[in-house]
Amino acid sequence: MDDIVGETFLAAWRRRHELPDDPRPWLFGAARKVMLNADRTMRRQAALMVHIQSTEAPGHERAVDETAHVDSRIDLVAAWRSLASADQEVLALHIWEGLNARDAATVLNCTRAAYAMRLTRARRRLTSALRPAVPASPALSPKY
Repeated sequence: MDDIVGETFLAAWRRRHELPDDPRPWLFGAARKVMLNADRTMRRQAALMVHIQSTEAPGHERAVDETAHVDSRIDLVAAWRSLASADQEVLALHIWEGLNARDAATVLNCTRAAYAMRLTRARRRLTSALRPAVPASPALSPKY
């Protein structure tokens, strides 16, 4: 709730020269938009986690054990939260919104090449954050 109020008044402060004589209706409208954006963000994050979890990495089998399923979801949430907001935004545009490179680059106000590089780096960081959660195969362990 404090975030909604804070963001609303921050927007009002930034547009203080444009506010009408009675700013209450404007403030209510701004607060409504902030609440809708927060709700949309939470739903998109939940959808992204479900989508990422439902796609299998090559060479990895789907866990049959439900506890492993819960553990992998917890690991995914932790990995997602460990990402910088810029990485989350790039991944969200690609996965949640399904935007192509041109449209996502327009949203981020950058070139397609810059967007593609950001997406590649964000994917690597997410994969890297998930890697410790994947148990190492004894066949792949170095032999001393």
